[in-house]
Amino acid sequence: MLILQGIAVSPGVAIGEALVVDHEGFRIPQRFVQRDAVAGEMDRLQTALSHVASRIEENRKTIDSQLGSQYGDIFAAHLRMLQDSHLLDELHQLIREDSYSAEYAVSTTLRKYAKAFEQLPGLVFPERAHDIRDIERRLLSELLGQRREDLRQLSSPVIVLAHNLTPSETSQLHPDFVLAFVTELGGVGGHTSILAKAKEIPAVVGVGRFLSDVAGGDQVIVDGDHGRVIVQPDQPTLKRYEEERRHHLDLVHSLEELRDLPAEMADGERIQLSANIEFPHEVQAALNRGADGVGLYRTEFLYLASDGDPTEEDHFQAYSEVVQAMQGKQVVIRTLDLGADKLGREPQEEAETNPFLGLRSIRLSLKHVDAFRTQLRAILRASALGQVQVMFPMIATIGELKHARRILEEAMSELKERNIEFDREIPVGMMVEVPSSVILIERFLENTDFISIGTNDLVQYTLAVDRSNRDVYDLYQATDPAVLALLEKAATHANRSKKHVSACGQMSSEPREALLLLGLGVRHLSMPPAAIPEVKAVCRKATMADCKRLAEKALQLDQASDINILLFHELERIAPELLPHGP
Repeated sequence: MLILQGIAVSPGVAIGEALVVDHEGFRIPQRFVQRDAVAGEMDRLQTALSHVASRIEENRKTIDSQLGSQYGDIFAAHLRMLQDSHLLDELHQLIREDSYSAEYAVSTTLRKYAKAFEQLPGLVFPERAHDIRDIERRLLSELLGQRREDLRQLSSPVIVLAHNLTPSETSQLHPDFVLAFVTELGGVGGHTSILAKAKEIPAVVGVGRFLSDVAGGDQVIVDGDHGRVIVQPDQPTLKRYEEERRHHLDLVHSLEELRDLPAEMADGERIQLSANIEFPHEVQAALNRGADGVGLYRTEFLYLASDGDPTEEDHFQAYSEVVQAMQGKQVVIRTLDLGADKLGREPQEEAETNPFLGLRSIRLSLKHVDAFRTQLRAILRASALGQVQVMFPMIATIGELKHARRILEEAMSELKERNIEFDREIPVGMMVEVPSSVILIERFLENTDFISIGTNDLVQYTLAVDRSNRDVYDLYQATDPAVLALLEKAATHANRSKKHVSACGQMSSEPREALLLLGLGVRHLSMPPAAIPEVKAVCRKATMADCKRLAEKALQLDQASDINILLFHELERIAPELLPHGP
């Protein structure tokens, strides 16, 4: 049994067979083949060995002639490894006697050797491990036809174990076939993590190197509540987690009765709970959970899931589907928020040194005005079909906000000339995600109809912590006193200006932190649909006086750890059934 610890980013427990996708994107298949297929597997292995040996020898000769034999000897060493009799005997035995597939035999054997070399002292042996992994990649490339695994083509339920998943890859995962996923890289606030929550797929990221210890078909438990991954669990562990999964399902079932009830606090104050969505089909999940509207409609999928830039009609069809399905409920459409961890399809001419501080979000839109105007026209057209609001992401300066509004006005003028209907008074808002927007919040409020606090980025930029970097993950604390001070200032000034203020980051979906946000002055929370029942449950049990007292205490503390303890005890007092329930 192998127990790994990572970062919990999407709750829930999943138990299933592993599908391993390594650094190169190869799917390491399940281990067994039928007995009558063994001979064919032996032939496939021999063909792959021959082809790889030929290519290594070609490389050796080329380097010999270009740089000299001392460099060509590197490939000669690879060839000796590939032709080692002990290695070949072990591969043949796994296929002949255990009916393993050729891919599984190669992966299991070579990863075992590589790991053994990595654990030896000195500088030379780790390099040998690197050589072995290179041979493994070459053989897998031959056996699998040099293809990258397409996770959209899965036909049976699996748990995906990968080096990393991009947001576009995550957006294509189907919850019916991907029970959970685990990655070596990643952080709590990255958009891969956000998409996992939106799709209600349990996920653990930032585990560190582990793929060499796992093979396709291994039984895996993913504990998305505690960031734990267990490979080949023993029976007692498996039984405990099966009970935990049943507990989670029971809680979900018990909260279904709240769907049609308002998020009304015990003292009568009404809270608005909306859904964050990425795809039009998520509207049904939002309605099923009793959402008051869509507080954040991310539009990046239109760019990430297609081969070319979406047309105005592509935008309009997606937006109109959501607006009409919400049947008059509010829909806040955020304009394109690509960049940094959500890089688009096209490679940049020059790699950005600091992508989170570079050309992303509204900056990208303001540089590509024609595409921006295309999106804005589609949003405006959709506004004729329901209660639509438009929101600009990552506004850092007054100039950016005014520039974006001017382009919106140009889009309005174009539609007027075409006699196309739209809401002439469409509310215009901005995301509060960087400290500068809080510092000058009064002036920003003069130029907006509403604000939405994106707590994920606000934490990142306030604390100077890359939210996707595992090495500094412990510094990414949404409850840091500096973050709370900014949240309080933004909410206080918005309420004073009688401007609507919402919060749409991860804090909104955590019952403990939701109580804190309410105490700081936020009355509208937007979250993944799956989080709505629990947040509604805690709202209906708490009073606003409870929340304000909680916020006052939190603002007096100096460390996030102390604030987290305070929040834990408050939830334990108000709604203990919502506390994380571990096996």
